[in-house]
Amino acid sequence: MATVSGAGLEGIIAADSEICYIDGEAGVLAYFGYSINTLAENATFEEVIFLLWNGRLPNAAELDGLKQLLVAHRDLPAGVTSFLASVPQGKPMPVLRTAVSMLALSDEQADEMTPEANMLKAIKLMAKTATIVTSFNRLRQNEAVVPGDPSLSFAANFLYTLTGKKPDAVMERAFDVALTLHADHELNASTFASRVTAATLSDIYSAATAGICALKGPLHGGANEDVIRFLLAAGTKEKALAMVQERLANKQKIAGFGHRVYKTIDPRAIHLARLSKDIGERTGHVDLYETSTAIAELIKTSKNLNANVDFFSASTYYSLGIPVDLFTPIFAVSRMSGWTAHVLEQYRNNRLIRPRAEYKGKEVGQPWIPMAER
Repeated sequence: MATVSGAGLEGIIAADSEICYIDGEAGVLAYFGYSINTLAENATFEEVIFLLWNGRLPNAAELDGLKQLLVAHRDLPAGVTSFLASVPQGKPMPVLRTAVSMLALSDEQADEMTPEANMLKAIKLMAKTATIVTSFNRLRQNEAVVPGDPSLSFAANFLYTLTGKKPDAVMERAFDVALTLHADHELNASTFASRVTAATLSDIYSAATAGICALKGPLHGGANEDVIRFLLAAGTKEKALAMVQERLANKQKIAGFGHRVYKTIDPRAIHLARLSKDIGERTGHVDLYETSTAIAELIKTSKNLNANVDFFSASTYYSLGIPVDLFTPIFAVSRMSGWTAHVLEQYRNNRLIRPRAEYKGKEVGQPWIPMAER
C-alpha cells in the first residue's frame, strides 16, 4: 500500500475547506479571503461569526438578526445551571466540556440534520457557551449570575456577565478583537477533532464537545495560562529574563513561542501585543507588556523563535480582569465560531474521515504460542 507519512500529520492535507487560509512562510491568516489584519481593524466579532458561517460579510439587517438570535439563545437550561452550581471546585475546562455536552439533552432538534436545524444549533452553541463560562465563574464565587444585557455586544456582554461591570468602549473593543483573532485557525487539533466527529454524522453538540476535549490538552490550549503564571511568578522584568535564560540553558520549552505552521511571526501576535500595551496602560499592568516584550526579544535573538498567539493574549486577558483559569475556556468561546463553521461545512459535503496508519509492528503470520510455553 502506497502511503504518505508525517509524524503528527505534519504537512498532510486532510480536507478541502473554503473557511481559513494560512501561509506559514509569509505569516498570513485569512477567513474567507479577508486578512486577519483587515478583520481585526474593522470587523466586530458578530460580523466574523456571520462570515465564518456564511462565507460573506453580513448586511445591516443580517447582522442585526444574528445579534438578536445570539441574545435570544443566551439563557441556559435549568439542568445545566444546576450542574454548574454543583461543582464549584471543578476545573473550568472539564466543567465546560460537560456542560456543552449537556446542552444536547434539552434540545429536541439535537439529532435533526437539516441545514436550518444545524445552523440554529450553531447559534445556540455560540450563545450558550459564553453563558456557561461566565455563569460558572459567578457561581463558584457564591455570586449571583448576571443576566445578559440585550443592548450589549457579544464581547461587552461577556465581560459584563463575568464581572458584573459594563466595560468601557476601549475594553470592549480589545476583547472583541481578541475573540476575532482566536475565532478560527484551519485544521488545528480541536477543529480537526470536531470535523472527524461530524464526519460520522454525529450531532453538532458532540462535535463541539470533541473540540473542547482536544483544546483542553496542554499542547493545544492553555499556553497563555502558563505564560501569565510565569510572568506573575517572576514579578519583575529582570527576574523574568533571568528565568528565561536559565530555561534556555537547560533546553526547557518557553510557553508562547514557536508554532507548527508559522515560520515567521504569528500575525495574531502583532495585534495582541498592541492590545496588551493599550489595556495594560489603562489598568496598571503595562509592566506585564514590557516584560513580555523583553522576553520576546530575548528568545527571538537567542533561538530565532517568534511569539505566537498565546504569548501576548496572556497579559491582555489578565489586564482585562479575566481569571487565569478561564483563559482556555475563553479560547473555546471564541473558537466555537470556527468549530461550528467547520462542522457545518463538513455536513454540506460529508465523507467519513478514515485515514490509514503505516504498520510498524511485527511480521504478520506470527506462530501461536501455547499457554504452557509462554
